[in-house]
Amino acid sequence: MMEKEFVDANILVYAHDRGAGKKHDRALAVMRRLWENGQGALSTQVLQEFCVSLRCRSARPVTASEIKELIEDYTSWEIVTNNPPSILQALEIQDRYEISFWDALILQAAENCGASVLYSEDLSAGQKYGSVKVVNPLTDD
Repeated sequence: MMEKEFVDANILVYAHDRGAGKKHDRALAVMRRLWENGQGALSTQVLQEFCVSLRCRSARPVTASEIKELIEDYTSWEIVTNNPPSILQALEIQDRYEISFWDALILQAAENCGASVLYSEDLSAGQKYGSVKVVNPLTDD
């Protein structure tokens, strides 16, 4: 059985932002592969950031009904729900790796669903945090 692959909000946003040029193309390729193999995973935090980014930060804001349809599609993926134990784990990860709390919360979600890979533009590409390796699919590396 293949391991889960976790997607950070920035990759998810680029996959849906047609104005993002090469970043859109690369993020979309990752997302298509994950749709095909069924190994994609997200968290409630990622979905929340996705909504805010597409509604408020995008050059071409997306309507609430369009975002609702996208979220409904992604509910077929594994979704990690943040809860009080998640927050406590994230605090430990934050201290251990000296990273932001929000990045630590993403890492704990990836780890908790058994993901071996975290696709992200924010964390250090190639860095391994416990059992999760960060891959930045937006670079040429």
